[in-house]
Amino acid sequence: QVQLVESGGGLVQPGGSLRLSCEASGTWGSTTSSIYWMGWHRQAPGKERELVAGITNFGSIKYEDPAKGRFTISRDNDKNTVYLQLNDLNIEDTAVYYCKAADRGNVAWGQGTQVTVSS
Repeated sequence: QVQLVESGGGLVQPGGSLRLSCEASGTWGSTTSSIYWMGWHRQAPGKERELVAGITNFGSIKYEDPAKGRFTISRDNDKNTVYLQLNDLNIEDTAVYYCKAADRGNVAWGQGTQVTVSS
């Protein structure tokens, strides 16, 4: 099984930046190749979980509207780690950010890391 561990959340003022990391360990089945898709979702209080950004193991990237122009996703396939650089944060970005990995019908979620934007 694949386990995901996120880090990098915290409290930041509006306009500030944070860098989230998510490291995957373990495997699904016998595969040793890097995980096909890794991405970030977030869930704000009282709202549904939403996709923020995702990236495949060959570098194809998808950003949803909240991330465009402010967030940057990247990954290190050798480390099976995905990063999310959050810039120009605003109060509406306050949420728990979850890492997700998907490959060959398998899905894993991290435990989430809290990002709070407040003055």
